[in-house]
Amino acid sequence: MERSTRQRAAIVSAIERERRPLSPSEILAGAQTEVPGLGTATVYRTLKALVADGVIVSVELPGESPRYEPAGAKHHHHFRCRECDRVFEVPGCAKGIRALVPRGFELDGHELVLYGRCRGCAAA
Repeated sequence: MERSTRQRAAIVSAIERERRPLSPSEILAGAQTEVPGLGTATVYRTLKALVADGVIVSVELPGESPRYEPAGAKHHHHFRCRECDRVFEVPGCAKGIRALVPRGFELDGHELVLYGRCRGCAAA
């Protein structure tokens, strides 16, 4: 368990404030509003510790670097805007997912990623 610091608190605050999975650069920008001198290395080091401590989880999207969101959320999926590259949580789960599993296979988890344009980009 890492001790609490201003930098760690600012990083956690940035992640919780946005309420969506954030890239390390988005986290850095958000946390720098509270700690202007915060650096990239500190963000990466702190993200690793926060994942290990179970405070946040890594969101893996195919072909992309991980993003991070608070731990403890109910099962959900993600939507990635192809225009602004932001990722959003999609609550719930698609019905009938088990019907897609080939006969004789056992399903132990899944991840669904939707792609398109977010509300802000679609309205522009």
